Amino acid sequence: MSRLAEIYPFLTEAALLGLRLLTAAVFITSGRSHAKDLAAGSKDLGLPKVTVALVGWVEILAGLGVAFGLLTRLSAIGLMVIMVGAMYKKIAVWHTGFWGEKASGWHYDLLFFLIALLFLATAGGSWTLDRIVLRSVPGAGSFL
Repeated sequence: MSRLAEIYPFLTEAALLGLRLLTAAVFITSGRSHAKDLAAGSKDLGLPKVTVALVGWVEILAGLGVAFGLLTRLSAIGLMVIMVGAMYKKIAVWHTGFWGEKASGWHYDLLFFLIALLFLATAGGSWTLDRIVLRSVPGAGSFL
């Protein structure tokens, strides 16, 4: 039984890393498509081009932050803000249900909001650049 208990911390860190990398892949690719074609993104999201560019760059930068575990909590907050905006748009503006048509409901956005909340709560786990870089900085423990 003690051997199994030794595996749990490793599995937890591996799961957090996998979730961080998958989340980053989703947001970085989404952000690239928004930032690359502002006209299409503006039409698709129903937002001004400046807002689409901002959303795209937040997705890219926060996705990179989550992937590398650098400024993880700040990155998580950025992703949470994006997801709150997406849920608001789907619920209040487009009147999309939880499941939506063709799986385009706000369940997807809620899931990524909660994943980002997990990163905020755990600082992304122990396998982050934040932990490596800030471990030697006095007083950084409260940030982590």
